[in-house]
Amino acid sequence: MAQTRRTLFLKRRMRNRNKIKKLAGGRARLSVHRSSKNISVQLIDDANGVTLASASTLEKGLGVIGKNNKEASAKVGSAIAERAKKAGVEVCYFDRGGFIFHGKVKALADAAREGGLKF
Repeated sequence: MAQTRRTLFLKRRMRNRNKIKKLAGGRARLSVHRSSKNISVQLIDDANGVTLASASTLEKGLGVIGKNNKEASAKVGSAIAERAKKAGVEVCYFDRGGFIFHGKVKALADAAREGGLKF
């Protein structure tokens, strides 16, 4: 029986997250969510259950409201790197969820690495 796109996405997300959590070592998690119109990212401390920093294309300060392309993803990536430094986080691990590491997700990750985050 053929599986739907949603079930394949959920399986990919759990497979990715479980592998990463085994190697986490107490580091913060950089979680990415991509929709058809926006992209958002959060820096989460799973030990305490707290969001340390976040960035999204919905923020007016970034100037990319409602855009979901590689340039907007790069701006969000550099913004989260800057906010992570303010929160005192230098090293984290990248949780792409069920999204494939290509295009917008890759642009966000590259911009965050250029901004100083290590993952």
